[in-house]
Amino acid sequence: MSGPLNAAFDIRPAAEATAALPGVIARGLGRSYGDAAIGRNNTLDATWLNRMQGFDPDTGLLTTEAGVSLADIIATFLPRGYFPCCVPGTRFVTVGGMIASDVHGKNQHNHGTFGDHVEWLTLALPDHRVVRCSRNENAELFTATIGGMGLTGTILSAGFRLKQVETGWIRQNTHVARNLSEAVALLHQTASATYTVAWIDVLARGASLGRSLVLEGEHARKDQLPWGDVPFPHARNGRIGVPTDMPSWMLNATTVKAFNELYYRNGARKADRTVLVPWDAYFFPLDGVANWNRIYGRRGFVQHQCVIPDAKAESVVSEILERISSHGAGSFLAVLKRLASGSGLMSFPMEGLTLALDIPLSDKLMPLLAEIDALVVEAGGRMYLAKDATQSPETFVAGYPQLDQFQRLRNEIGATGQMASKLSERLGI
Repeated sequence: MSGPLNAAFDIRPAAEATAALPGVIARGLGRSYGDAAIGRNNTLDATWLNRMQGFDPDTGLLTTEAGVSLADIIATFLPRGYFPCCVPGTRFVTVGGMIASDVHGKNQHNHGTFGDHVEWLTLALPDHRVVRCSRNENAELFTATIGGMGLTGTILSAGFRLKQVETGWIRQNTHVARNLSEAVALLHQTASATYTVAWIDVLARGASLGRSLVLEGEHARKDQLPWGDVPFPHARNGRIGVPTDMPSWMLNATTVKAFNELYYRNGARKADRTVLVPWDAYFFPLDGVANWNRIYGRRGFVQHQCVIPDAKAESVVSEILERISSHGAGSFLAVLKRLASGSGLMSFPMEGLTLALDIPLSDKLMPLLAEIDALVVEAGGRMYLAKDATQSPETFVAGYPQLDQFQRLRNEIGATGQMASKLSERLGI
């Protein structure tokens, strides 16, 4: 693919809507867990901005419109030997959403967020202008847009880098951590690996509090595949699924504890040996289960993700796990990772540990999350806006020290009040 950006026709409706519709926010594939992509008054569908416009195989620079999905990018370029430099936990997200949330993956500690690999973007502003932003051109606006949750304008297109890979397989090694201290130590010891992540048993208690499976991964070379293996396997595309909402009584501390025990033991059997895992199962395990959210029943669940600075990370995560276990708030999906600092003005990552939890919604959950938020704020951490549905304005302000600069820029470009989501309304951005 090759060719210059030609957006004169297709971007006009999005640019006009950005300036004309009050309280508007752009929405991609709707994978934010909270209210970030719901407009205060109007929501702009960006998925029709879905063209890939150019690719340079020598540099790996891909130019796309903002509504192009990560799934389409991988399907197009992985068979050609290219893979995104950073991916989140689902491939059903758009380029614009990845920039606005400044998504991070299992390699953020070494290779940064998605925004670190964006060379430039075009942005529709509330004053009818369409501007190009990069680290050298409209640099402050560029930095504010990466991680800015769509509140600086509507992202129309972007140029970002892909990296070359020889196969679509990951060489995965599993390490067993008997408790949280061992998990934290293993995350430090495996920090040189390209990808590291820990699944953590949130209901384990006592001496087993925080027991985990720490997974490290590397892109496999062709000469590391068994003879006959297909170098670039296809995605599973939800071959299995949850056909209906599960009854709420089926998801409780007892059933989650049983599941976690089985998962931990199964992972322990694979410890200290290398296995080949196809790319989709490694990066996007839930994408292989259609309607997986139905496991949580009609009431649904809340995802909560925080990051805690290194100095207090282990003690605060330990306290969070103690409180979750005491409340019996089970979570199938609980992930612990190391993070490095982000580059966007409002980017989530900082040097420390991030803990992500999926917790079934219940009457006692909101007070528990308020307790957890207080622990995070006291330790100097913050919550991830792309997964936030519950934090208070006070918690948000405490966690994002560059908010005043972000607000000043929004005022200067006329975005305050015009670019607005339910999230920005709730948090007073």
